[in-house]
Amino acid sequence: LERINLILELLEVATFYSIFAPLSAALRKAILKVDDGQIDNGDTPEVAALRSLQALAVLARENLLSNKWINPAETESLSSLNLFKMLDRTVESRDILDRFNQILNRYGYLSEVGTDIAVPTWREDPHPVQELFAQFCLNPPPKPSSVRSKAGLVQRRFSLKGRVTEVYSRLLAELRWSFVALEADWLKSAILTEPGDIFFLELAEVRQAVNLDQTILDQIPQIIAQRRSSLQKDGQLESVSTIVYGDDPPIPVLENWQSSQQLQGIGASIGQVEGRIKVLRSLSNVGEIDRETILVVPYTDSGWAPLLARAGGLIAEVGGRLSHGAIVAREYRIPAVMDVQNATNILRDGQLVRIDGQRGTVEILGQE
Repeated sequence: LERINLILELLEVATFYSIFAPLSAALRKAILKVDDGQIDNGDTPEVAALRSLQALAVLARENLLSNKWINPAETESLSSLNLFKMLDRTVESRDILDRFNQILNRYGYLSEVGTDIAVPTWREDPHPVQELFAQFCLNPPPKPSSVRSKAGLVQRRFSLKGRVTEVYSRLLAELRWSFVALEADWLKSAILTEPGDIFFLELAEVRQAVNLDQTILDQIPQIIAQRRSSLQKDGQLESVSTIVYGDDPPIPVLENWQSSQQLQGIGASIGQVEGRIKVLRSLSNVGEIDRETILVVPYTDSGWAPLLARAGGLIAEVGGRLSHGAIVAREYRIPAVMDVQNATNILRDGQLVRIDGQRGTVEILGQE
């Protein structure tokens, strides 16, 4: 508990920097009129992780081809599991696996939702990273855009923003791992019954339980059951109010947007692309994603980077030019439109759309 309290104190300071570092970078970028293409986001954790994975994937692909373990024309059916088994055959290929594990250890603090410590990190669940590495090996994407920054002061601020993001994300991961360690003890002593239960408790309740307050210990099963039920109920909502204050928000009524053939958002990564819609509200049950896929998501966080690097385009309900999704999209030259309200409800899987990442438009061309 002392470690948790220390991390929370550090997070209070880190949160201040995580808010003002992006604002400082954006302000200088706007004042000095620096284009996105002049900014190198290599210090942003998810971008750095993707660059490291793609560079290693180049070596892995060369190794696989030189040993004739794969046929470039027949890679669609090869799973990431089989790929990693192939790379465990020789000393040279095992060195690639060691380097992959080093990357995973280096960036293992990232997760699907960085600010939600109830979500496992990459270190705990490496499957998304393994899938991306396999994709890079078997179907190499275009090389990330090469940036020789001439932005000077602005670049330094963006580099600072990336380092602040890393510190903030690391602290959140350490906070999660501390709670998970405490939870493991409570599972052994039967205070809790299932992994993840501890995240249904408030911090004050955790502190009471640590101090063996019998009142809270007796109430824990009921508290967890009630909050799990509320979470499942809230999870059925397809959208929520933009602003929530006080009482539980009313269930919003979605306007009849289906009559419109064009949606407007913020252009965050230039380029035009046509493709088929795939709506994802979370990283579970992702399915197939390729360059013909236009991902539609409620938001983007660092953990979404492996998916974005494989897609042909991105539409997000919230976010702007400095959001995680926009940065990764520019890194891989994928058109992206952010801040398209209710996009996950308006658009449907299989719809043919054209997105313009400069004008910020999404044009619906046809149904599945």
